[in-house]
Amino acid sequence: MTEYSIGLDLGGTNLRAAAIDHEGKLLHMVTGHTQYSEGRDAIMDDMVEAIASLREKQGAPGLAGIGVVVPGFISLEEGVVRNCNNIPALENFPIREQLRQRLNAPVILENDANAAALGEQWMGAGRGVDDLVLLTLGTGIGGGIVSGGCLIRGFMGMAGELGHITVVPNGLPCGCGNRGCLEKHASATAISAMARLLGYGDVTAKQVYERAVAGDERAREIFISMGEALGIALATLVNAFNAPLYLLSGGVIGAWEFFAPAMLAEARRRSFSFRTTNTRVEKAQLGGEAGLFGAAYLPWAK
Repeated sequence: MTEYSIGLDLGGTNLRAAAIDHEGKLLHMVTGHTQYSEGRDAIMDDMVEAIASLREKQGAPGLAGIGVVVPGFISLEEGVVRNCNNIPALENFPIREQLRQRLNAPVILENDANAAALGEQWMGAGRGVDDLVLLTLGTGIGGGIVSGGCLIRGFMGMAGELGHITVVPNGLPCGCGNRGCLEKHASATAISAMARLLGYGDVTAKQVYERAVAGDERAREIFISMGEALGIALATLVNAFNAPLYLLSGGVIGAWEFFAPAMLAEARRRSFSFRTTNTRVEKAQLGGEAGLFGAAYLPWAK
């Protein structure tokens, strides 16, 4: 019987679960809309049902384990999400233990950005690379760090919060309590906020991108500002980790042509090791599937 694992990715709007074998072949996937308004029990029921259906379809004897990824700060020792703004019903709730009891199987709980980094290292742009850093550019900015093929989690599981690196001293206030965080200056939310300051009104990051494509110089300046903030963060990460590969993922990377030149120039200016080695900065490959593959790989990870 083929050995497989089950990965479940609980996102802001969708729940996806998949059975994936050790070679990275997706055997079967189920998707659904998460009914957050119906409360914690409904969310847990949906998760259990999705995992149980995959186990029944693939056969329980071949199951290596279950990986579950959620957004927020994860306390790994307790299997609890400490800060889960998108899914507040699950905050401070023992998700891992509840799933383990209901499914009678081992469950590994992980942060979504960490899982995405692991997924890219296993089956994406990081294949064959033991050391990499991933930045996820979305509504906020997350991150994951793989060193020696292992996730760097920190003593509480909260390492890799790269969106809260300071890139502008005394910059914009962030919900984390800091000022000048990367995600306040380079996320999709930050792009929209900068556009509002320039008088564009209530626009999305995609609409700002469309203006940049159409030749709007002020829209292009927004992406230059974003790129400079990313470049400062990248230089810090290169200086700290000296990894050979830094990956960027998320919908915002569609504007690569507008922010990447400023990003790379800033990184070169601020990091000796970046400008004197063949350190690579590239787009991630798995897109929205990275977290799902990373979740499935958790039972096999080092």
